[in-house]
Amino acid sequence: MADTLINLVRVTKHYRRDTIDIPVLDNIDLEISRGEFLALMGPSGSGKTTLLNLIAGIDKPNSGRVVIDDKDITKLSEQQLAKWRARHVGFIFQLYNLIPVLSAYENVELPLLLTSLSKSKRREHVMTALSVVGLEDRERHYPRQLSGGQEQRVAIARAIVTDPTLLVADEPTGDLDAKSAEEILDLIKRLNEEFHKTIIMVTHDPRAASHAHAIIHLEKGVLSKSGGVYEVPAAHN
Repeated sequence: MADTLINLVRVTKHYRRDTIDIPVLDNIDLEISRGEFLALMGPSGSGKTTLLNLIAGIDKPNSGRVVIDDKDITKLSEQQLAKWRARHVGFIFQLYNLIPVLSAYENVELPLLLTSLSKSKRREHVMTALSVVGLEDRERHYPRQLSGGQEQRVAIARAIVTDPTLLVADEPTGDLDAKSAEEILDLIKRLNEEFHKTIIMVTHDPRAASHAHAIIHLEKGVLSKSGGVYEVPAAHN
């Protein structure tokens, strides 16, 4: 049985707008095992991205605990949290967030510039990451010279180049055509199966969610009444 990597305990999040209190997440309890591939679904405004941001250390809850690999990240200072994110979390976004004036190689290398790795070691890591996503022959290409699917592959290479503990993906196929989307989902699934990465993916697409081991449904900031976690039938995997 896999050990628990992520543990959310009575997590609540709300935002203040003028004098109005806007609830987003209400008393969330959730455990995610190491090596899990989890899809997070729910209607717009249900709190999916907020929950993802709390797990990734981008945001903090108003109350409750977010424990990742036995570390309560809610107790970290902003500076400590930034260092923790850089080391432990890889981010994959809907809009690839590549820097247009940098080559694929340079975009992937960016997170490593914050480390003490030598230039030769950085190159080794970058080329390994580009090889994993099938783009080692595109290292000198700029984003404008790549297709949308290739741009997302570069973004995924950037997310994995530091060998993070956790990958978080927010609608990673939302800006792609059906063929490219399927290729990216297959790649994400491969990162889970072959490289044992723990992955949490926000998606509105049931076909995308079917690539995951299990699906969590959020509704108005709470896990759905039937327990929240659904195993994906083997036929869909």
